[in-house]
Amino acid sequence: MTTPSEAKPWFVYLVRAANGSLYCGISNDPVRRFASHQSGKGARFFLSSPAVALVYTEVCASKGEALRQERLIKKLKKSAKECLAAIGPSL
Repeated sequence: MTTPSEAKPWFVYLVRAANGSLYCGISNDPVRRFASHQSGKGARFFLSSPAVALVYTEVCASKGEALRQERLIKKLKKSAKECLAAIGPSL
């Protein structure tokens, strides 16, 4: 049983699609989630262009914080998202 102090962290992540676009999402296991995107069991976003790389991850203290950060990242311009992708995953 997990206590609040042992709760898994949540992550906000960016995945690059084969057509160069970026997908933003949240998960408590971004590597597993990326694998599900690659296998076709993830977001419908990847039906037209498959996921090719997990390019950015950011750890968040809670699911709520991850959702807020995801919303902020989704509002960014593509150039700002590309800057985040250049930082790379922090796993």
